[in-house]
Amino acid sequence: MGITILLVIAIYFGALLLISYFVSRKNSDNEAFFLGNRQSPWFVVAIAMVGTSISGVTFVSVPGMVGKFDMTYMQMAFGFVVGYFVIAYVLLPLYYKLELTTIYGYLEKRFGFFSYKTGAAFFILSKIIGAAARLYLVAMILQAFVFDQWGIPFFVTVTGIILLIWGYTFRSGIKTIIWTDTLQTSSFLLGVILIIWQVATKMDMDISQVADAVSSSEHSRIFVFDDWASRQNFFKQFLSGVFITIVMTGLDQDMMQKNLTCKSLKDAQKNMVTYGFSFVPINFLFLSLGILLLLFASRFNIVLPEQTDQILPMLATEYLGLPVLIFFTIGIIAAAFSSADSALTSLTTSVCIDILDVKKEDAAKAKKTRKKVHLTVSVVFLMVILIISGIHQENVLDTIYKVASYTYGPLLGLFFFGLFTKINIRDKYVPCICVLAPVVSYFAEYILLKQYSYRVGYEILLFNGLLTFFGLLCLSRRKEKAASKSGSGNM
Repeated sequence: MGITILLVIAIYFGALLLISYFVSRKNSDNEAFFLGNRQSPWFVVAIAMVGTSISGVTFVSVPGMVGKFDMTYMQMAFGFVVGYFVIAYVLLPLYYKLELTTIYGYLEKRFGFFSYKTGAAFFILSKIIGAAARLYLVAMILQAFVFDQWGIPFFVTVTGIILLIWGYTFRSGIKTIIWTDTLQTSSFLLGVILIIWQVATKMDMDISQVADAVSSSEHSRIFVFDDWASRQNFFKQFLSGVFITIVMTGLDQDMMQKNLTCKSLKDAQKNMVTYGFSFVPINFLFLSLGILLLLFASRFNIVLPEQTDQILPMLATEYLGLPVLIFFTIGIIAAAFSSADSALTSLTTSVCIDILDVKKEDAAKAKKTRKKVHLTVSVVFLMVILIISGIHQENVLDTIYKVASYTYGPLLGLFFFGLFTKINIRDKYVPCICVLAPVVSYFAEYILLKQYSYRVGYEILLFNGLLTFFGLLCLSRRKEKAASKSGSGNM
């Protein structure tokens, strides 16, 4: 089994290196690394963005969550679609109008230096934690099913994975990733379809029987309207889906960097809408796989692991045969690499542009700085993953969304305040507001649970963003005439 997985990884990585070579051989300067020379076809970007969003975590966590939460995750998926329309027709026009390299440049134009640096810092913190958590799950699976058998330490496994990703991204960054992620998206979608087919075959089911089994399952419940205290309540899930999409895509340099490589605003909007609608059938596919896995385990009296993230890996490696093992390996590696490589590139871009301001340097020095930052971010990735490895979470996807609710809340407040008001603020106090809002949100969540037994879900993101918004309102310059700055206005 271990040799098979390593062989699949080697072949797959060879394909990525080949794509990287052909894409970057003519141009590997910072313009290509940061913006892909703004020449990416919109439909290619749409496919690549699916791969970035659906990471290795989604590949194993979404099927695994069915046993506890049924198919209620679809409520969030419906909210995702609305969120993508907001991004396409509210945020993208702003970003293209200002011709931004990183989207946090808007905050400098609207508020000033401290707001700009604060926004970039929150993105960097959020993305490092989220991307490291996603990559950790894949590394953990490979470690458990391959490298532990050979006595290879987890540290070596993670280092090897990061080196592989660094190897095909360090030359042309986003220009390479647009094309490698297109391959990777196609690979993991094909992988999950083939796994469903193989599981159905082992249970002697045809397509119509699979559809009947999913629809009649006790876990087929999608909507929850009757329990307001539940984290699976429709309104909580739907609104969380809308705003999580806005902050984790529209206010996230990682996701928006791909959009900014499109040739025009119209192309970027077509990409965003297409990408948004694709999430409904894709997530339904993953959840249907989860139901089939539970049926398979029940039929053959298989005891499933307590940690839901381990259900698909265990069944794929021990019970479903060699074809599923190969499909699973391709799928999870493709999903993991497409998410991690994009995060590594966007973090490098944000640090170079937002923190170090390499645009002020000459081209040769800026390129040298970018390569150093790219390597440094890779090392930080490694360190964060090793820290996460000591924290055991039952469902990593849930943890990522929870962390995002705290770290992206200030970004939500900052951007909405800038877009929907014309108020000037005392810029130097913005970092204080953006730090206080998540802290107050945490204590509010704690009090609601202890005093009222109300379990807060991802809606804490909205509360966090509102706190930031009203905090900024308190910083308004009331005695001065509110002059409209570049980038603000009624959207």
